Amino acid sequence: MMVESKTVSSSPDLPGRTFAFGTLHLEADGTLTRGDEVIHLPPKELAALILLLTHASQIVTHQQLKKALWGDVHVTDDSVPKCVSSLRELLAPDDYIQTVYKRGYRLSVEVHRGSSEMFEGRPRLVIMPFSSEMNVPVYLGSSIAEETIALLTADQLCPVHVLARDSAFSLAARGMTAHQVGEALQADLVLTGTLRSLPSYFRLRAEMIRVNDGTQIWVEDMLVSQARVAGLESELANRLFVRLSTYDSFLSSRHSLAATKTEDPGRREAYELFLRGHHEWQTLQRHRMQDGIQHLLRAIELDPSLYAAHIDLANACVIQAYSGFISLTQAAEQVRRAAQSVPPSVEGGEAILPALGWIHFHADHDLPAALRAFATSAHLPHETSVTRLRSMFALSRHRFLEAIEILNEALHADPYSPWLNARLAWAYHLSGEAAESVAQAEHGLDIFPDHESTNIYGAIILAFNGNTNRALAVSENLVRRSPYLDPAMAVHGYALAQSGRTDEARSILERLQWLSRERFVLSSFTAPICAALGDIEAAIAELNTAAESQCPWFFQLLADPRLESLHGHPQFAGLQKILERMESAAEKKPAQHL
Repeated sequence: MMVESKTVSSSPDLPGRTFAFGTLHLEADGTLTRGDEVIHLPPKELAALILLLTHASQIVTHQQLKKALWGDVHVTDDSVPKCVSSLRELLAPDDYIQTVYKRGYRLSVEVHRGSSEMFEGRPRLVIMPFSSEMNVPVYLGSSIAEETIALLTADQLCPVHVLARDSAFSLAARGMTAHQVGEALQADLVLTGTLRSLPSYFRLRAEMIRVNDGTQIWVEDMLVSQARVAGLESELANRLFVRLSTYDSFLSSRHSLAATKTEDPGRREAYELFLRGHHEWQTLQRHRMQDGIQHLLRAIELDPSLYAAHIDLANACVIQAYSGFISLTQAAEQVRRAAQSVPPSVEGGEAILPALGWIHFHADHDLPAALRAFATSAHLPHETSVTRLRSMFALSRHRFLEAIEILNEALHADPYSPWLNARLAWAYHLSGEAAESVAQAEHGLDIFPDHESTNIYGAIILAFNGNTNRALAVSENLVRRSPYLDPAMAVHGYALAQSGRTDEARSILERLQWLSRERFVLSSFTAPICAALGDIEAAIAELNTAAESQCPWFFQLLADPRLESLHGHPQFAGLQKILERMESAAEKKPAQHL
């Protein structure tokens, strides 16, 4: 599926809004000034600048600019670069427009939004997962908080900058208070709340706290029928906007959606199943993930137009494949079906493209199609599923510096995300930066000692770099807590082999090989155990199996320093040529001009 970007008019459409960036100030009427100097911008250059400003810190693709400036009119491929070049000349001597290789353009300067009457930066808001009291479904409090974050983040006129979900939720899970989370994330405001069950009703008490002095600014009580809980996050978002802004046009496009969700009983049930499914699959526990998938499928059956459920289903299937719970073939089937169900014109539909691009790469070995999908969705801001797939795609292509840049950029916005910190350690490991990988792994283990990805990557990196005692302690704890996770067992086997406990390592290897005869097992993770045991041919055999089964870790493992002993083996060289052929095909058939 290909999703078109929304057209931005060539005349400014900034009712009441101004932008300040660097030495420049853009008024609501389109007047650009530097101090007392007025800079006259032609309509196309002004429209390009507005698009970059409204997507501040995000990448704006060539396709987005082309669509925004010329709509459906055919123009030459160099029209966008010429327009951007002209805009750069007009902004000189300031050089604020950065070209991102093969992805697009973005502003390299901080952008502040304000009103035409009074400019001021937007306050930084943290939304905590709402606590759920007795008789309230465990998923509901966090789900309503997540949906509120999504609604506020999606609206360009939102008067607050909503901070990333992962950091807030992970710090809350460590027992930090709302005020402590706000201080850790350097926020101005924190929203917290409690969801209580009453006869036939849910009551949400939301509390806004000012971080610098801990003052409670306001409290809101919202009472909704338990049959109409699906609209609670929209009501909360609207009340937040009224409290924080003088604008009247917040989420106008979403009022009808909330009404639709709550008026039709089938759609209400579908939405509640979507919230429950989203909560369940993110646990990374085999049976709960499968339950989450079933909830999403049922939600889609009840309401095929609930496109968020289709997108969530695609992302859940990708994570299931990475966890070894389903094969890539099964994941690909679900992702393709989900992508076909999301019309190109639906708002936010581009969010399914990273999952589809991932399938094009791993299942189809069609790199040009994968590049098209990732390029078309390059404007999407950091969000857990989007950034995860972008970084893993870069790592699978052995674009390690690109992956590290993606992860560091996301960590700037989401510094306490467990999986971002873990994935950065893995990226350093694959790139051969041993000291950086160890430091990052230790950092993750110190902050998130019980997080699965943190433990998996941490045990690998520590064992490879000689700290086998710590690696064994981490991997033993991981296997004890997550016995359903095959990569955890494989990582423990590798740590045992590295520490010289070869009999125990072989026992784990044999168990995984036995399991592979009954169900899908990620054989890429067993190859390093064989290599650590000195059995090169067995390691090659495991990699061949991984290639045949299209294991999603296969391409990354080809760059894993743990398999350095395989380099020079003719069959290993043959496996490396798979990626080389894909890259060569992409060079001959460029995915998109940027």
